[in-house]
Amino acid sequence: MQEKVSASFRDPSGFMFKVDGLYYRQVNLAYQKDWDLFISSGLYQQLSKAKAIVAHEEMPLDMATMSEKAYKVIKPTQLGFISYPYEWCFNQYKDAAILTLSIARRALEYGMSLKDASAYNIQFLDGKPIFIDTLSFETYQEGLPWVAYKQFCQHFLAPLALMAKTDIRLGGLTRDYIDGIPLDLASKLLPKTTKLSFGLATHIHIHAKSQQKYADQKVSQKEVSGKISKQATYNLIDSLLSAVRGLDVPTISTEWTDYYQDNNYTESSFEAKRALVTDFVKQVNPKTAWDLGGNTGEFSRCASDLGIPTVSFDIDPGAVQQNYAIVKKQKEKFMLPLIMDLTNPSPSIGWHNQERDSLKDRGPVDLVMALALIHHMAIANNVPLREVARSFADFGEHLIIEFVPKQDSQVERLLSSRLDIFPDYTLEGFKQAFSEYYSILDEQPVQGSERTLFLMKRN
Repeated sequence: MQEKVSASFRDPSGFMFKVDGLYYRQVNLAYQKDWDLFISSGLYQQLSKAKAIVAHEEMPLDMATMSEKAYKVIKPTQLGFISYPYEWCFNQYKDAAILTLSIARRALEYGMSLKDASAYNIQFLDGKPIFIDTLSFETYQEGLPWVAYKQFCQHFLAPLALMAKTDIRLGGLTRDYIDGIPLDLASKLLPKTTKLSFGLATHIHIHAKSQQKYADQKVSQKEVSGKISKQATYNLIDSLLSAVRGLDVPTISTEWTDYYQDNNYTESSFEAKRALVTDFVKQVNPKTAWDLGGNTGEFSRCASDLGIPTVSFDIDPGAVQQNYAIVKKQKEKFMLPLIMDLTNPSPSIGWHNQERDSLKDRGPVDLVMALALIHHMAIANNVPLREVARSFADFGEHLIIEFVPKQDSQVERLLSSRLDIFPDYTLEGFKQAFSEYYSILDEQPVQGSERTLFLMKRN
């Protein structure tokens, strides 16, 4: 049965649909001329060979969902977990921006223009960003300005500048502004010193004023036609590249980025825990895994190192940034670090609340891992153990979870500044709460600590 993808409705050039869980793209007749140039010019071959854009194979036209409009049906490389910009760390966002501009520049060389510079056109595959919308190119028209300039500034430059120059957490604004952060807002939030930066002054501050000035004026393509040379477009893209590459965030050290160096594990107990987790993962033999509260990915790699596609979530941008740095350095293909507040996970947003899926809707997976996490949920955030179990059960079939008792130094730290109102937070209380949703398959103490590791299966 064919199912149209809810996020794919804005582009008249075509849309995505699913058949038996696999994704396909219909190319509409309205896009025929541009599609033919995209293929015949060699642009697609060059980008796909460089793994800058998803490769595809052509399928029978009778697969089309709206055959009277269809020109082609293609089956793109199937991706794993779909992530969104508000879940990326700074360097993931920066790499996605650089890839987008590099593709825009390369398109010009082949007589085409990138008409869509949405951050949502980027996903992460094999540890690297990749462009996924093969309908985002159009025939270049000499003299016209780059149509995706404003979109790039709002989707990429504004959030990157805010994260680098104001506060790294402002990347989360992209969840509220699905069409990109308004440039007037970015201009207000950025420090005045950014007006001394040529790139940020030009592409955010002056750009924002220009938008306000011409907001009520109609400017037709005829009025600007012939005024912007191809070289000027190259210069614009190069200027944006320079601005993006010039943005950085300092090494972020927080309470949680140093977690593995600041806990009550000895080296031997740490390795014993790693061996237990690895053994549990092998028992489940999952095809997909999520590590909730994965920090810098130390134990997430118990799964990803076995070739299991693993998403490692953490609330701390610094921890996710460090995790992504390891992915890049070691060229890991099965690890995807993402920012996620599990007490307020990504919701379904956009048009009809269906354009971007919630975290829950992007599951379930075969295996969920929740190590050194339960005390943060139950004590720091007052989430009852039964509610934690219910939430985890929605995410996946199997669960590897670590119970951290009150006598553990990390729990003592959480309770040091508040009243202990958690009489049920005991090992027995934990087992009872989780038994409503799970059966315990294995239970092992973590050597050299007071902690216990469980392997469970959803009832």
